[in-house]
Amino acid sequence: MYSFKNISSLQADLKNGSITCTQVVNELFEQIEKSKNLNAYIEVFTESAKQQALAIDAKIKSGTHGKLAGVVIALKDNIAYKGHKVSASSKILENFTSLYNATVVERLLAEDAILIGRTNCDEFAMGSSNENSAFGKVLNPVNTNTVPGGSSGGSAAVMAANLCHVALGSDTGGSIRQPASFCGVVGVKPTYGRVSRWGLLAYASSFDQIGPLTKTVEDAALVMEVIAGNDENDSTSSSKEVSKYTTQLNDSIKGTKVAYLKDCMESSGLNPEVKTRMEETIEKLKGEGVTVEGVDFPYLDYLVPAYYVLTTAEASSNLSRYDGVHYGYRSPNATDLESTYKKSRAEGFGKEVKRRIMLGTFVLSAGYYDAYYSKAQKVRRLLRDKTLEILSKYDFILTPSTPSVAFEFGKNSKDPIQMYLEDIFTVQANLVGVPAISVPVGVNSANMPIGAQLMAKPFEEGKMLAISKVIEGFNK
Repeated sequence: MYSFKNISSLQADLKNGSITCTQVVNELFEQIEKSKNLNAYIEVFTESAKQQALAIDAKIKSGTHGKLAGVVIALKDNIAYKGHKVSASSKILENFTSLYNATVVERLLAEDAILIGRTNCDEFAMGSSNENSAFGKVLNPVNTNTVPGGSSGGSAAVMAANLCHVALGSDTGGSIRQPASFCGVVGVKPTYGRVSRWGLLAYASSFDQIGPLTKTVEDAALVMEVIAGNDENDSTSSSKEVSKYTTQLNDSIKGTKVAYLKDCMESSGLNPEVKTRMEETIEKLKGEGVTVEGVDFPYLDYLVPAYYVLTTAEASSNLSRYDGVHYGYRSPNATDLESTYKKSRAEGFGKEVKRRIMLGTFVLSAGYYDAYYSKAQKVRRLLRDKTLEILSKYDFILTPSTPSVAFEFGKNSKDPIQMYLEDIFTVQANLVGVPAISVPVGVNSANMPIGAQLMAKPFEEGKMLAISKVIEGFNK
């Protein structure tokens, strides 16, 4: 059985002939079958992955392979892959087959990655525990009694269980970073506009970003180099040049200035063991010649309310297209046009998605628009101004990725507000559009992973990855 450590060692083994892509893929198929209890994969692309492996083996022999040759990648079930099903883990898109590739998929395939399957997620990426999927919950491989996080819970779980080499997720308010923290892997949310959203099933269009979950920061840098960049199909994608992230990894961090948010570190809701790991990380950074200082962020209590007002408003608009008429699920109980709309949506969407659509419709409705949606937009600007003000004086903002470690199934599912507060540290980056990363910084007394989050100035992923690599090294 091949033991994957990182992309560079995998590719060295592929080039020297000690392993082939075909062998790697076949072994992963076996492991996936043995790990079916995790419910992390909704579908495995057996035939297409085998064909890709054979083709890439030939390319490696001839020396014509791309940057990601032989790297086996899983896709969250909201990223389009031509000729393969995509459902956002919802009954409303049952048996829907994508007619085109997402831009990220095109770029991965162009660099000879092998796409192995689609991973389970919270329905339409709405959730923090992966308990909201039409395909059932995903188990955390570290402790199967606990959630893997959400919404990219399946992507984090397949990484933690060694069922692929890299997984792609989407991050609207922490949906890559929170599960990465819960499962002990690296998760990157790029700057808004850094990675094309073309082919991503939309939840909240001004928040959503696609990013990688990986074993190492180095692997994340390489994948980011491939998927980042302008795309004519996405009007929100930036034309700013993509840095050589893999080269920047070796840049010195001495003299770097890091601000930690005192309001996060002193929050009564922060788990004491998470706080201890964070304090240890701060001291180790100081030992590397980094200046670390506490700063005030008086708007912590406004983050989650502003986020949920704005994202649900955008969701109510984006999800209006799923109506039982154009494609996807149509209720067999419908008798006329009106009942087709009503019954298809009522039966096709899960409880959490319906809750957010209704909330979004409410905040956009006449009489409430100014009180909620308009006010939340003003708060968003206030949050962005304050965050960028801090980043004008410091290179990075440091917080815990999550207030606690992975929790047990059912613990927060009866209380939506408690579940929404799981995102309290991660939503800031999406609200203001800056890049962020979750890096493992150890485990608690029960051996459950803990992650630290770093936020950087817009489009400074390279610098963020460089300091993240140093933090990653503290635990090796």
